[in-house]
Amino acid sequence: MEESMIRQALQLQEIDVHSYSPLALAYIGDAVYEVLIRTKVMNQGNMQVNKLHKKSTSLVKAQAQAEMIRLLLEELTEDEKILYKRGRNAKSVTMAKHATMQDYRMATGLEALVGYLYLTGRHDRLLTLIHDGLQKMGELE
Repeated sequence: MEESMIRQALQLQEIDVHSYSPLALAYIGDAVYEVLIRTKVMNQGNMQVNKLHKKSTSLVKAQAQAEMIRLLLEELTEDEKILYKRGRNAKSVTMAKHATMQDYRMATGLEALVGYLYLTGRHDRLLTLIHDGLQKMGELE
């Protein structure tokens, strides 16, 4: 979907993305990242929903997101690194059940970056980073 189509259909107003907290950016980034991963998993062929879920979960969990951002850090621009660190350092009230604090914070940083790139319409950059991360993780053929 094109950004203009989304804006029109949902009657979205212009926003100042910089006014949002890193955790708010991570909130939308989490959803965007999951849709991208589910899209990739669905593309691997029709299979039982529980198998789709297991594969998606393995790539969406905090540990996998932390691994991805570790592999991508060198590729980030200075502004992207700052945004990632803001998300990583944000103090969240909750934490994932099966994640270390370090992995959870790194995952939150990645999600904040994803949310920022999505909301600013930098979809090409977002997709490049996700592609490169999945490739470095050995998840792309």
